[in-house]
Amino acid sequence: MSKGRGTIRASVAIAAAGVVALSACAAPEDVEGPGGDDAETTFLQLATGSTGGTYYPLGGEIAQLWSSNIENVQVDTFATGASVQNLRALEGETEDAEAGAIDQSELIMAVNGVAMQAQSSTGPFEEEPLGSPDDILALGNIYPEVMQVVVRADSDIESIADLEGMNVEIGPPGSGTEVAARQILEAYGLDPDEDINAYDSTFGDAATALGDGQVDAAFGILSVPAAGIVEVSASNDVRLLPLEGEEADSLMADDPSYSPLTIDGGTYNGQDEDVVTLTQWATLYTTSALDEQLAYDLVRVMYEDAGDIGHDVGGQVLLDTALDGLGSMELHPGAQRYYEEQGLLD
Repeated sequence: MSKGRGTIRASVAIAAAGVVALSACAAPEDVEGPGGDDAETTFLQLATGSTGGTYYPLGGEIAQLWSSNIENVQVDTFATGASVQNLRALEGETEDAEAGAIDQSELIMAVNGVAMQAQSSTGPFEEEPLGSPDDILALGNIYPEVMQVVVRADSDIESIADLEGMNVEIGPPGSGTEVAARQILEAYGLDPDEDINAYDSTFGDAATALGDGQVDAAFGILSVPAAGIVEVSASNDVRLLPLEGEEADSLMADDPSYSPLTIDGGTYNGQDEDVVTLTQWATLYTTSALDEQLAYDLVRVMYEDAGDIGHDVGGQVLLDTALDGLGSMELHPGAQRYYEEQGLLD
């Protein structure tokens, strides 16, 4: 039971920096422009994540890009409980134990693997499926969400299997980190509810607990390098556990949202060797209620003006990886048209 208290080479990605039923999903709000102009402003909401994570600040910058570069469009963002809550927000107002209630959103950020679970009514959506899961439509990937399982460098833990009986941070309930952590533990033969002492802190708190010796390991779906790991490794050398071999191959076969990724040695203090892990993707989603031309413009601006994003992972918002790990998710027609024009689709 959880207790209260997130092959590509990561360095390459970093170097690149340098409806739902219509009754349940209202169309974006249009209002007359200032001074009675004929032009109307379309207001959209983007559901992001916790204020301490990557989604919230990055989502804010992307929303500003859209508002500045698409005529008569205003996109606002707000903090949420991240992937699971965001996917539910496509259908209407929803509530999260930690983040509270949020309004219905036309645009959301979510981990691609969690979106696939919402579509198939599995995992966190098995008991409470969405009303119209097939209406979740992808707009494109934002950046790689890399699973990083961190232990202190002086730990005897060498593999996921060694976590049996240990105190392990697996991420907040309903987060992409928690969903993936459970999948990974099960792939390595561990029951996350029985074989470990699971904690459900945010990664910032989890990293602090790891540094203080209160927990033995912490799972986090994070950008590379992750600020939380950099911070804890400044005072305590750390290592990353590998996610490779038969268990990882089986997991990727069962879940096409995963891809292998190598994190270079030296990324964190104490991590001297390259480590192979798994990545998913932070992806932008909407529904069929979004206007086709507006969807086209949102995708176009996000990739063509990504150089104006000041966030550390802004350089990882790349057209070349926009469709990686798409799996069974369908594209919004407006996004599909853009990718066809760019030669990414036949």
